[in-house]
Amino acid sequence: MDNYDVIVAGSGIAGSLAAAGAAKGGAKVLLLDRNDYKVVGKKTNWGWVCGDAVAKTHIEFVYKEIGLKLTEPVLDVEVEGVQVLSPDLTRKFQFEGAGYSLDRPKLAKVLVDFAVKSGAEYMPHHEVEGPIVENGAVVGVYGRDAKGEQFQARGKITIDALGIASTIRRKLPKNNYIENMVSTDDIESTGRYIYKFTPKGSDLNYYDPKNALIHLNQQLAPGGYGWVFPKSNGRINVGIGVEKKSLEIRNERMKKTDTLHSLIDQYVDWNPMVGNTQIDEQDANGKGYWSVTVRRQFDSLVFPGYMGVGDSMAMPNPISAGGIGPAMNAGAISGKIAAQAVAANDVGLDYLWKYNLRYNEVYGNKTAGLEVFRIYLQSLNNELINYGMSKFLTEEEAIAISYGNIPEITIASTFNKVLSGISNLNAFRNLLFAVKRMKEMNELYNKYPSGPAEFDAWKKAVNERMHDVKEKFKPNPV
Repeated sequence: MDNYDVIVAGSGIAGSLAAAGAAKGGAKVLLLDRNDYKVVGKKTNWGWVCGDAVAKTHIEFVYKEIGLKLTEPVLDVEVEGVQVLSPDLTRKFQFEGAGYSLDRPKLAKVLVDFAVKSGAEYMPHHEVEGPIVENGAVVGVYGRDAKGEQFQARGKITIDALGIASTIRRKLPKNNYIENMVSTDDIESTGRYIYKFTPKGSDLNYYDPKNALIHLNQQLAPGGYGWVFPKSNGRINVGIGVEKKSLEIRNERMKKTDTLHSLIDQYVDWNPMVGNTQIDEQDANGKGYWSVTVRRQFDSLVFPGYMGVGDSMAMPNPISAGGIGPAMNAGAISGKIAAQAVAANDVGLDYLWKYNLRYNEVYGNKTAGLEVFRIYLQSLNNELINYGMSKFLTEEEAIAISYGNIPEITIASTFNKVLSGISNLNAFRNLLFAVKRMKEMNELYNKYPSGPAEFDAWKKAVNERMHDVKEKFKPNPV
């Protein structure tokens, strides 16, 4: 293949936007994907596995950054926000602002079309198997085409958008910037059904046509949560995410043998509003199962000649596991900076570091704090979650945390909310520890290293604090 300025591997959300941004910046761009155009962006044989929800702020960011304006039918249903409910359904917090439930297959086509219109060369049916590395830098990719024949594509910068199991990332030379693997402790197994259905009543705790609902319940979804998101034309997206250790502990203590699949069905049965269901087989996207990271994005997103975006860099929100928004941000940012690096004839680590700084500024600076709170939540059983949501946090404080802003919570200001029971008091003290550590993480990320020279010391400080959190808060679902 011809030499390119920028090679983008993977035409999902982040990849297509990266290709568009780089092409708009004047770079010669090749966008590679294993899928046929008819199923572009499809993650697995099951479909476009996703909750399909995204906040308006991300849609607006992409328009401002690279000029893509998304409209109906891609923006399938507008929602007022995301509501998080306690296990006993007595408390409901509004997390995040207004947003949309998306039509994911249509979104994927719109994005790849936008990349091509912007000037990128799109090449489907090409499976990328790894990076070409020369003199300590990535200079392209290799893989197999539709005929099973080997190919190579060489470029000044490679943008990795291959997802959580990226063959490029996993085959990079060992280095202190990009992690090759993701720990299983930082992964949740997720599954979802898209149903045609008729609501059985009007209880907004179970289904709300104007809001995306998240149910915290360690017995139904150990280490994660269940969701019910509205879609158009009498449809819903229903699913759960579970964490491996939490599920194992829950099964052992409850004498169960449940799996992700059986728990999804139980969650659907548990919901009295979800009746008269029929799997929506449009686009062969009715059922789907996949894995998603629930940690902060990788400490660095760049390596010489290499940039990573979306799931390949563990970008989904650590609490909500929402990956569409950060993928949009990263795609738009990375493509622009890649084009600038090519124009400056500098694709080394120092120049590409601009991407680290920009992504951290736009979204990444809050994710380590959110990871701390996710680990803390996984240490609570349903009783403590119910109690904490009713006594420990006000709605304003909960909203602040969901945005990565850390409220002032102290024993002095909140003691009147805490019962005298020692278990509750200890749980509250654990919350104070978590909030303190969240603040420390935010402070570290607000001082993200300006260049590679400062990176090692900064990364050590982050890892030490996160290690302490994981040691203190172990999964304890029931």
